[in-house]
Amino acid sequence: MPVTDDQGLDRLLGAETIAVVGCSTTAGKAAHDVPAYLQRHGYRIVPVNPFADEVLGEPAFDALADVDAEIDLVNVFRPSEEVPEILEEVRERHAERSDAGAAWLQLGISHDEAAAAAEADGIEVVQNKCMKVEHGRLRD
Repeated sequence: MPVTDDQGLDRLLGAETIAVVGCSTTAGKAAHDVPAYLQRHGYRIVPVNPFADEVLGEPAFDALADVDAEIDLVNVFRPSEEVPEILEEVRERHAERSDAGAAWLQLGISHDEAAAAAEADGIEVVQNKCMKVEHGRLRD
C-alpha cells in the first residue's frame, strides 16, 4: 500500500538527497518551484532532466542511472503514463545500489500497478501528493 499516513510521510521527509525526475528549469512551474523550496529547506536536490545541463545550481543528469550520488528518495514530476518506466528505473537502482528506497509521485501523478510492483521490491511509494505541501504541513 502506498504511504498515506502522516507518520509515514514524515519519515520519508527525513530524506537528505532527493533525485527529481522531470526537474524543470522554468521558474513558476511546480517541477521547478517545489524542488527549489526543498533545496531552501536543506535537502540536496539532484535534477534528472535530459534537456538541461543545470537546474537550481546543480548539474542535471540525463537519467536516474547516471546519478553517482547516493539517493534517498526519487521525486517524480512526469505524467502518470511515464510512471511504470520511471519506477522500473528506481527498482533497478534500488536492487543494484541499495539506495533510492522511496519514490514520491507529485500531486496528480499516480500508477497503482507500478507502485505495487515497486513496493513488492521494498520501495516505499507516495502517490498524488505534493512534497512541498506535506513538508509545510508536517515539518514547518
